[in-house]
Amino acid sequence: MKDRKKIIVILVAVVVAVAAAVGYFAFGSGQDTEEGSKTITFTVINGDSKQEFTIRTDEAYLRGALEQENLVKGTEGEFGLFVSEVNAIAIDSAKEEWWCFTKGGEMLSTGIEAVAIADGEAYEATLKTGYDF
Repeated sequence: MKDRKKIIVILVAVVVAVAAAVGYFAFGSGQDTEEGSKTITFTVINGDSKQEFTIRTDEAYLRGALEQENLVKGTEGEFGLFVSEVNAIAIDSAKEEWWCFTKGGEMLSTGIEAVAIADGEAYEATLKTGYDF
């Protein structure tokens, strides 16, 4: 009887360990991050003006890389950093201006603090007018 309980306890422990490992690798933090030195491209678009920056960083997330280069400023909010300035270009809320962050032309679905970056990627920030999209 003791041996049977021991086996059951061991099996339960193995099942819990496997489930935890599967959960960690399947869900993790939501995005994989790439550690180590990486280079990304960041383009600031304001009307017809475009300025491209090459950023070399060890940061894991876009926000860290942009702050490292002093390219973004804003205020902390419930959902992270509300970016009010990119490359010293501030939004005018009276004109309903806002910064749209994209990767390869596709709008990011999270704030810049949750965007994991990898070597060779390209991101853009475009000054937009109007809150209707």
